[in-house]
Amino acid sequence: MHQTYYTKQKLNILMIVPTMFFADYGAHVRILEESRILQQLGHNITILSYPNGRDIDNLNVRRCWGVPFNYRVIVGSSRHKVYLDVLLAGMSLWHALRHPPDIIHAHLHEGALIGTVLSKLTGAPLVFDFQGSLTSEMIDHNFLRPGGLRHKVMYWLENQIDHAAKVVMPSSAHAANLLAKQFHVPTSRIDPTPDCVNAAIFSPACLSASEKIELKQSLGIPLDKKVIVYLGLLAPYQGVNKLLETLTMLKQSRQDYHLLLMGYPAVAQYQDLAKTLGVADQVTFTGKVSYDDAPRYLALGDIATAPKMSATEGSGKILNYMSMALPTVAFNLPVSREFLGDGGIYAHEVSTEALATALNRALDLTPEQRTQLGSYLRQRVMHHFSWERAGQQIEAIYHALLAGEPLPVTPLKPVPKNL
Repeated sequence: MHQTYYTKQKLNILMIVPTMFFADYGAHVRILEESRILQQLGHNITILSYPNGRDIDNLNVRRCWGVPFNYRVIVGSSRHKVYLDVLLAGMSLWHALRHPPDIIHAHLHEGALIGTVLSKLTGAPLVFDFQGSLTSEMIDHNFLRPGGLRHKVMYWLENQIDHAAKVVMPSSAHAANLLAKQFHVPTSRIDPTPDCVNAAIFSPACLSASEKIELKQSLGIPLDKKVIVYLGLLAPYQGVNKLLETLTMLKQSRQDYHLLLMGYPAVAQYQDLAKTLGVADQVTFTGKVSYDDAPRYLALGDIATAPKMSATEGSGKILNYMSMALPTVAFNLPVSREFLGDGGIYAHEVSTEALATALNRALDLTPEQRTQLGSYLRQRVMHHFSWERAGQQIEAIYHALLAGEPLPVTPLKPVPKNL
């Protein structure tokens, strides 16, 4: 079947992206890399997005109308997204009626809701790129109270959206099983399309030894310390609070490490927390690191950590760590296990104490052990999580929908058991 992918027709794909694309984190990276690989396969991609965000060369991004009082980047759930979604829906309707697409590829639940309407009006099949439960994310961001009336209403809406698309592409096996078991979406319409990584860009060879020293010195990182790297959003549900608290436990028995904490928002808030905890001298804050610069900064690490506590969202940063051949510490959650397999260094429970124990284990690895484990993780990510493979899978779904053929649905995998 793979031999026929490149002989089929070029498609006009309309992506609905209800976020301030491009921002340098999480879901945006998936949208960017999917768009790039589909373009490489010969398709036309038009991205409809919120008013602001960083423009990316060679991507056709059309932005909806904005409002004069809000042009900041919104991370996570926000009341501002309500009117932005209305504006995006209006612009999407206008665009789709003028330029009918072959496929509507919607990201996030708000995008799938808009895409449902457009699909009915244009006849173009809807593909829903599912990156986690809407209501669970809103709870993680303290936007909903579990069991409240708003939670019940949003849960009902989420369920309706999950069933509206011809096919749903969850970003992990855990998310696929969530759709099937909790929201009862037919498995024949669920095609897991995991997050992936560009291993040619995220390569440990991106910096020479002398360049690493120079970059460390420019950042004020001690040259005689083992560097723990974190790159992602700075937020409690990402485990950043616990990570800083963990340093207070590590410093009681060792001084051979330094944390390179990369990301945004709330940088000042976390700098204050580090001072309050008495670990400010053990942490270097970079603020936002662009996606293009991420490999260079990750190359400074000896080990990496992804202490995300959300059980439903993806954790694409782990794939970047793996591609950089970095031994990785994470909580023992389904998505972490799915990516890292038996190569992860796991905290057995979501607690500061367990995270400290796991980081101690990682810091105790010899250079040879770090190299061996890092090489294993890089080989694993290159074999199982390449964007080329994902692009062919997405393209096969598109053509099957348009031809009225059975979907090339990947069987659901069981969620990995605790290690």
